[in-house]
Amino acid sequence: MHVILASASPRRQELLAIAGFSFEVMPANVDETADPTLSPPALVSHLAMKKAHHIFRILGAAGCFPEDAVVLGADTVVVLDGQVLGKPTNEADAFRMLSALQGQAHTVYTGCALVFANGQARTFVSHTEVTMRALSPESIQAYINTGEPMDKAGAYGIQARGATLVEKIVGDYFTVVGLPLCRLTQELQKGFPHA
Repeated sequence: MHVILASASPRRQELLAIAGFSFEVMPANVDETADPTLSPPALVSHLAMKKAHHIFRILGAAGCFPEDAVVLGADTVVVLDGQVLGKPTNEADAFRMLSALQGQAHTVYTGCALVFANGQARTFVSHTEVTMRALSPESIQAYINTGEPMDKAGAYGIQARGATLVEKIVGDYFTVVGLPLCRLTQELQKGFPHA
């Protein structure tokens, strides 16, 4: 099955490549503003589906959607004490997020949406608990100075330098990176849903 990734995330591309998927990248340019009325699982599921449907509609309108293809949309948020932390808007926002997360346990949710050639869709959500070690303001600023936090939910990337900030995880590591590979593989192995 050929995957069309509706995301520009280099991390998701790396994970699909590691898992051996045949894929191409078509980033979805959609409004990712968080809806405060949605729970975190509902939010990531909604945004993932919004991205996947956007690319599905573009390809369908052009009449070039391959029969063996599936569009994959994904979205990740970090949740601390019920508050959703998306990507930081600037360095001050990254500092605020990391200061709140340091020394605390929080939950990372990744939602995935699959839209198949016949228009049928499936979604799933995975979550993992992450505990960040205690950090000084100086170490937080040093991490921000690397530039790494700026395009990541919760202002850290567990797969790179941000790994040094994480004390413990309970759950799927790849959910934190942004694409739960085991669950994704299981969903794709189910094959195409019937219309």
